[in-house]
Amino acid sequence: MELVQNNFMAEHNIAAARMREIQPFHVMALLAEARRREALGQDIIHMEVGEPDFPTPYPIVAAGIQALQAGHTKYTAAKGLPQLREAIAGYYAQRFGVNISPQRIVVTPGASGALQLVLGAMLNPGDEVLMTDPGYPCNRHFVRLFEGKAVGIPVGANSQYQLTTQHIRQYWNAATRAVMLASPANPTGTVLDLPALATMYAVTQQLGGHLIVDEIYQGLTYGVDDVTALSVDPDNIWVINSFSKYFGMTGWRLGWVVAPEYWVETLDRLAQNVFLAAPTPAQYAALAAFTPEALDVMEMQRQELQRRRDFLLPALRELGFDVQVEPQGAFYVYTGMERFGNDAQQLCLEMLDKTGVVFTPGIDFGSHQAATHVRFAYTTSIDRLAEAMERLARHLPR
Repeated sequence: MELVQNNFMAEHNIAAARMREIQPFHVMALLAEARRREALGQDIIHMEVGEPDFPTPYPIVAAGIQALQAGHTKYTAAKGLPQLREAIAGYYAQRFGVNISPQRIVVTPGASGALQLVLGAMLNPGDEVLMTDPGYPCNRHFVRLFEGKAVGIPVGANSQYQLTTQHIRQYWNAATRAVMLASPANPTGTVLDLPALATMYAVTQQLGGHLIVDEIYQGLTYGVDDVTALSVDPDNIWVINSFSKYFGMTGWRLGWVVAPEYWVETLDRLAQNVFLAAPTPAQYAALAAFTPEALDVMEMQRQELQRRRDFLLPALRELGFDVQVEPQGAFYVYTGMERFGNDAQQLCLEMLDKTGVVFTPGIDFGSHQAATHVRFAYTTSIDRLAEAMERLARHLPR
């Protein structure tokens, strides 16, 4: 950890000024230490990284192999394979009853590539984007990359860790360009329903801004409806999605954005210059993601994640963690840890050292109450989750 910090400080003397505000992932230092210990023979239980232990569904893997064998390794158009864009549009129509023109869908290298396109096309220097604190850190870092200002709005259990119309009106000013929401959200797993999305979209429109909705955990919901913001307005809301989470294709690096029609040419032009095109074999593989066989696998995986969530919530509470809001989506539990002190990063390091259980400090997700919160990812089996809880029970400070 000290080496990472020293390197970060030294970089300030040579790197662009913007890099001073783009913080490292603290959890990556934890992961590196955990991997080092694993190599030495220690048994590590990973609850830190947002990547379930499921393999990519076999129909997708088979389609990827077939694409390679067929020689589909050349560039595609910057906006992606036409047949994949059509398949994504068909998915919205079949699952949500929303009709989207395939021409409005741009396929990208992961959701990160989609967000870079949107913010790169949208922001002028000094433009502000409103978002939650806590929230996924790359969102604010991408805003800074394009010389904008991410305005992290402190949110807590009283608003389900989500923005409200009151937040938007309170923080809006002449420099505000957009509001960014996430549903299901990382790190909290909370979900916005359609009425909430509709009211926030109406306020954003009234104030003259854009609404960007991160839906990369779409499909992974528990006990609530799986919705898309496009049901509110299919023409003007920006939606970012990914094949990484629900579809199990993390390392394939594939995502997409649904953009207002009049922005597509701009995004296309930027994509041509930034990354040229998303990985071709991954695009062909993703065509199989919408087959009944693949969707059946994903539903079984969703049900397993719900079982893990239902096991982990009471187990964490019994240990003394303060879970104020039960996650309704994704695969995370965001919880207070005040009973064990006021330094989440130190707790994470101490538990890794003493128990081999690794989870994420709240400082990775913002500054609001970050030192007293941690995130657990239920991305491993219930047996391993149970073992993790037993180890923590023996070593958590009292």
